[in-house]
Amino acid sequence: MTPSRIARRLLALSVVAAPFALLPAITLAQRDKPIEWVVGYAAGGGSDAVARTVAEAMSKSLGRTIVVNNKPGAATNIAADYVAKSKDFGNVMLTADFATLAANPTLFSKLPYDPVKDFAPIGLLARFPLILVVGPQVPAKDFKEFVAWAKSQPEGISYASAGAGSPHHLATELLRERTGLKLQHVPYRGAALAVQDLIGGQIPFGLMDSASVQQHIGSGRLRAIGIASPARLKMLAEIPTLAEQGLAGFEAHAWQGLVVPAGTSPDVVAKLSKALQEALDSTPVKARFQTLSLEALPGTPQQMASYAAAERERWGKLIKANNIRLD
Repeated sequence: MTPSRIARRLLALSVVAAPFALLPAITLAQRDKPIEWVVGYAAGGGSDAVARTVAEAMSKSLGRTIVVNNKPGAATNIAADYVAKSKDFGNVMLTADFATLAANPTLFSKLPYDPVKDFAPIGLLARFPLILVVGPQVPAKDFKEFVAWAKSQPEGISYASAGAGSPHHLATELLRERTGLKLQHVPYRGAALAVQDLIGGQIPFGLMDSASVQQHIGSGRLRAIGIASPARLKMLAEIPTLAEQGLAGFEAHAWQGLVVPAGTSPDVVAKLSKALQEALDSTPVKARFQTLSLEALPGTPQQMASYAAAERERWGKLIKANNIRLD
């Protein structure tokens, strides 16, 4: 082959290859590997259940496998730091929740991530009503009896939470503030582990999310005292709210949203947000959420950012007022 023919052949190859060279790395990465959905709590809890349910629906919409990766600990800081520092744009997402975006900025003097600058919101996922549940050793049947029993314990009583800084923790601190009960916090690495010890009688009570305890209430292994929500839950209509039982205005929810590392392209954010909204509107997700007494929170990335900012202000005030610190 003459030099001139070689040159023409190389030129033709370069023209064919040029469009592929111009494709962003994120597009190639999306074709080559599954999306990693990071959850900052142990498998088996409410956060894990939501992620796996929604991931399955989003996988069908996106045409890609989504793998849930549980990284519990440090009030979701381990998981959040992992995703914030990831440069695998388009291939990693995070369940960013009450702790990650609302409580931790005040609970910690220094975070390994910035809740606003390090993430791009995709959209809110769900809101979990919190339910005051007791284990088998507690004789109380309603909130009045629970308060009387707790006050009769000379050393006070301990309570379980899904982790330090979790909504379970801070809602119970709000309960302490409202009732004057003497309480000792016992944080767990996720709601599932806390529920195990509640059922086993190792710890007397907790304000736990509906997704983690509903089945155990139904089976009788846990007793529900009251719901920290403005209205009763459809799936647990026989259980009164705490407000109905004299704790006026007491409301607390665990909530979650979905984020990706800052720097992810707007096109990818839009595609993921569209897939999330479709998932939340799908029949399987709606049915699963109903069985867990979850409230789906569809909306735009901008709406998620506004919601998180309002929650950060609300709970930041409580944390500061009670001098709650985790470092």
